[in-house]
Amino acid sequence: MASLSDTVVTRFAPSPTGFLHIGGARTALFNWLFARHHGGKALLRIEDTDQKRSNQDAIEAIFDGLSWLGLEYDEEPVFQSKQAARHAEVADTLLANGHAYRCYATTEELEEMRAAQRAAKQPQRYDGRWRDRDPADAPVGTPYVVRLKTQQTDETTIEDLVQGRVTVKNEEIDDYVLLRADGTPTYMLAAVVDDHDMGCTHIIRGDDHLNNAFRQLPILRAMDAIEGGWPAPIYAHIPLIHGADGAKLSKRHGALGVEAYRDEMGILPEAMFNYLLRLGWGHGDREEITQAEAIELFDLNGVGKSPSRFDIKKLQHLNGHYIREADDARLVELVAKSIGTAADLGLLTQAMPVLKTRAKSVDELVDGAAFLFSVRPLTMTDKAGGLLTNESRALLGQISARLTRENDWTIEALEATLKQMAEELELGLGKLAQPLRAALTGMTTSPGIFDVLVLLGREEAIARIDAQAAPGSEA
Repeated sequence: MASLSDTVVTRFAPSPTGFLHIGGARTALFNWLFARHHGGKALLRIEDTDQKRSNQDAIEAIFDGLSWLGLEYDEEPVFQSKQAARHAEVADTLLANGHAYRCYATTEELEEMRAAQRAAKQPQRYDGRWRDRDPADAPVGTPYVVRLKTQQTDETTIEDLVQGRVTVKNEEIDDYVLLRADGTPTYMLAAVVDDHDMGCTHIIRGDDHLNNAFRQLPILRAMDAIEGGWPAPIYAHIPLIHGADGAKLSKRHGALGVEAYRDEMGILPEAMFNYLLRLGWGHGDREEITQAEAIELFDLNGVGKSPSRFDIKKLQHLNGHYIREADDARLVELVAKSIGTAADLGLLTQAMPVLKTRAKSVDELVDGAAFLFSVRPLTMTDKAGGLLTNESRALLGQISARLTRENDWTIEALEATLKQMAEELELGLGKLAQPLRAALTGMTTSPGIFDVLVLLGREEAIARIDAQAAPGSEA
């Protein structure tokens, strides 16, 4: 086995049959951090051998998602489909040295075998019917697959860095296919050969691949016996992610591609990085951890054995933290991109310190900024419209008259003026602020009402109030 004294080499190996989902992104992150923590190399491999299901859009989405998360790799990505000749070469080596054999069983024969096993309630595995049979028994021209000749006695133990010691009886591993009848390699062969050729010392992946480790080790041992220099990697199988209800993560829990969190939910990359880091790994009570801190702190001994639970509310809460920490100019650029040509960058820049105090997403920033660029007459939400009663419209007329006489259009002066007015009318300030917010923004939620007045400016603010005030109600 490889050891930590070697240069650590990890790999992330997604199949481009869909976008980069949450589970894959976390696997990519853990591989990247482990390599960075140990001063090693993080590599990327695109497992595109299934040409019918692989597509270029998915490949680009994977690259885009990884880049967005800040995961840059140390070498150009390896495309597994381009290594097929190398995979076949290894299969031929195994065949020539007695570690593999040709199987001429037909599809019908194999289905009959499985049906009999099902009827007998036996595990469904290949029964080795061509394992020791003379290939000359097969009719000339009969198609065949190449199967690995696995060990049928004793047992194999893996010292997994997350799961601990795991042992499987060798008889449970059947003689699986290495090369299909058309000469193309299976995933099991291709992954082992690529991991070896890429120099991977550590295989960090979901624990749904734990059984694959026991199926892949026989190839490594056979090639090491033939050629030498095929050490087994160190394995670390990470528990899967579940939904908040404990069930297997699915789209209803939020198992979307990372681009959806960025584009549709307004999540910042540093928030997603931090959230994925804490999804199954911990360092005391630390919640907010920067990339630099993560590289310093991360190791596999902090990964738990139990499935972690994806909680969209925690992600949004963390995102709110990073929005408040983010540079205003960066947020202005993100918001302006969504608002489009109507965006006044100067006004957005002025408003951003106020807008970001409550926002938990870029979308909320966009929604919060919308009132700045609304055109009279404002479109009212149902709740906002409900606040504009005859009584509140009369109050708006009085507010307009009072503000029209205000010479100091600052937060402090406006607050003092409206508080004094509320005292004179023997009303709580909220009785003035609620209809005023509706008149100024068309909504019931917004930045502080005095911030709104200042951001809109004297002329526009009074014009919006007058548009909703009852005629002849001025004080």
